[in-house]
Amino acid sequence: MKKILIIGSGRSATALINYLLKESETHDWFVTIADYDLILAKKASKNHINSRAIQFDVNNSEQRILEIKNSDIVVSMLPASLHFLVASNCVDLKKNLVTASYVSKEIQSLNNKAVEAGVILLNEIGLDPGIDHLSAMKVIDEIKDQNYEMKSFKSFCGGLVHPDFDNNPWNYKFTWNPRNVVLAGQGTAQYLMNDEYKYISYNKLFERTECMSILEAGEFEAYANRDSLGYMKAYGLENISTMFRGTLRKKGFCKSWNIFVELGMTDDSYQINCHDNFTNSDFLKLFLPNTQSLSVEDNFCSYLGIDKKSIEFSKISWLGLFLNELIDVKRASPAKILQIITEKKWTLDKEDKDMIVMQHQFEYLVGNKLSKLNSSLVVYGDDSVNTAMAKTVGLPVAISVKLILNNVINLKGVQIPTSKEIYKPVLEELANNGIAFTEELI
Repeated sequence: MKKILIIGSGRSATALINYLLKESETHDWFVTIADYDLILAKKASKNHINSRAIQFDVNNSEQRILEIKNSDIVVSMLPASLHFLVASNCVDLKKNLVTASYVSKEIQSLNNKAVEAGVILLNEIGLDPGIDHLSAMKVIDEIKDQNYEMKSFKSFCGGLVHPDFDNNPWNYKFTWNPRNVVLAGQGTAQYLMNDEYKYISYNKLFERTECMSILEAGEFEAYANRDSLGYMKAYGLENISTMFRGTLRKKGFCKSWNIFVELGMTDDSYQINCHDNFTNSDFLKLFLPNTQSLSVEDNFCSYLGIDKKSIEFSKISWLGLFLNELIDVKRASPAKILQIITEKKWTLDKEDKDMIVMQHQFEYLVGNKLSKLNSSLVVYGDDSVNTAMAKTVGLPVAISVKLILNNVINLKGVQIPTSKEIYKPVLEELANNGIAFTEELI
């Protein structure tokens, strides 16, 4: 009997756990679901005969080593900063590891030892990163196999609310970690456009967007990811003219969100001391000029040059920034306070569903003629638990675990899913589970 250890049973692990429990009945697997919250782990296990739920503290080295030692493969759904603890033990104990997170410098440093130990540390096998790699490499390899020359690659992805439940003026609800949404884009975005390197500072990021229509999902705008250049080598696109990766939002979101950026309300670098009756309005006034003659609404509009009849004003007002609504916090960064305010309005209701939208845009030369191809994906959630985000993050992880245990994937060392040995079988099974791309020649 093969033993699987899953560390972390949060929302993004739902589909992952369900898949592996179902497959355990066919493949004679035993699944241990480990979480700091034992109740959460037990709920995820559903009392399945081939599972057990345990309370798990990743910082307890004795427990961590014992559980990894007693497993054949480990899945880490922990925060990215904690993967290295698990990965180090996996290499020492010669156990395979799968994560959905980006490869860190610390994880990459384990490559040689992992190869020597004969194990794979497979990373970036979730949604973005993950499905984006799988689907992009499939098309890139097909283009190269025909000796066509790749000229441009753009990739976009967004976690959004299902159109049937898109009922607020922002056209947005949280479908993943709210903190990451509030902090998204900080730093400097860098990409390649028509053979020129481009850089966008955070204070300009949401002003420079690209618009597109994707299948039946509608109109979107995209802002640049922080680093679009890192995958040129991984994708074998060192000589390409354009390389751009972006995040999708519904049209109009970025202009309104940029107000918070411009005011400094997404800053996470310092703490604000909040008085006992601290309100939304008090928070907003911290970032406006000191004037006694104007209401907070008029001060806001005057300072930013916004009309009260504008869409941007209505969105800010809908979030409650002008209200004397109490904020239950004593000390927090501006970003954390903004997160608290937005979570009250953007959290998925129990009956809500979410949506994942992804599109790759390829341009390549066929002789002297420029051809264009779009590869697009739209996935809808089933409910507020079995979300599109949970499916698209968890299923690629789970499928990869099965393929490693069944010796279909035999690569060793630190890997991301850019090789055909990984992307071909994973994409095939994703399609069998309703996650399939539509390719269109433009």
